[in-house]
Order: sequence, then structure tokens, then C-alpha cells
Amino acid sequence: MRLETERLVIEHLTTADAEFILALLNDEAFIANIGDKQVRTKEQAIQHLEDVPIRSYRQHGFGAYKVCEKSTEKLIGTCGLLKRENLSDVDIGYAFLPAARGKGYGFEASKRVLQHAVEDFGLRRIVALIAPHNQGSIRLVEKLGLSYERLYRMPSEEKSICLYGGSIA
Repeated sequence: MRLETERLVIEHLTTADAEFILALLNDEAFIANIGDKQVRTKEQAIQHLEDVPIRSYRQHGFGAYKVCEKSTEKLIGTCGLLKRENLSDVDIGYAFLPAARGKGYGFEASKRVLQHAVEDFGLRRIVALIAPHNQGSIRLVEKLGLSYERLYRMPSEEKSICLYGGSIA
């Protein structure tokens, strides 16, 4: 699977991306906005890749994808589609390393992933789960056309998060 935009290449993650995933999952903003996945070693990163995105590709045909700058081929973040057991709708998620933030990559990647969701999986509705304090992500999903629907609490979490949703087709 390979998706492209003007500046980005979006592809499946593999276990070869373990060092990148280790850095991303331990980024301060990732932990504050998404959560601490307790991945601290390369071996744990490989296991996380196998258990989460790679398993999702097999089960659903989609998952979190790696996002690379086209010009440098540098891995800068993730963006993809997540099917959670506790939600009826597919959720779009993204995370970028600090050096890639504030450049419009999140919107560009998300827009292309939503096109992929419609064209390749026939999805017509998408949701996004966002920490209430994460104003940048709220602006991004609103720019994608999603609207605030309600507070939502993940089964394993103590705090509620904002659920945004909307039609994508």
C-alpha cells in the first residue's frame, strides 16, 4: 500500500520501523495527547508494531501508516485508520515527531487517508478521538469537516476525551 500527496508518502509500517516508533511513542506530546503506551525498548516497539498496526492490516485491511517526507524519505509521523472494538465507527489518528509539527503535514496526510478510506474501503463516516486540551488536533479535524459530537471515555481510561465525527463521502 502506497499513498502519495504533493509532499508525503504514506505506507504500511513494518518491524523495520521500530526505532522510529520507539521515538514517537515516547515523545512528550504523544504521551500527553494520546497516552503512554509503555514502549521503552526496541523489542517492545517491534512487539507493538506486530500487535497493533500489522495485526490491523491483516484483520481490517487498514491501520496506522507511516508518513515520510517525499523529498528526504525521512519518517516524520503516522496517520491512519483505526478500528476499535468499543466504537462502531472507524477512527482517524495521527501523530508526528516534533520537527514535523506545524507544517501542515497532519492535515495533508489525514486528507489523503480519508480519500483512501472512501475509495478503498467504502467508508462514509469517520470519527476522531481527541484530548480536550489538544487545540491543534481539534482545529485539524474541524478543517477535515468533522464536528464535536460528545465526550467519550475509553474503557481502560479514567479521563473522557472528545469524540468528533462526520460524513466523509
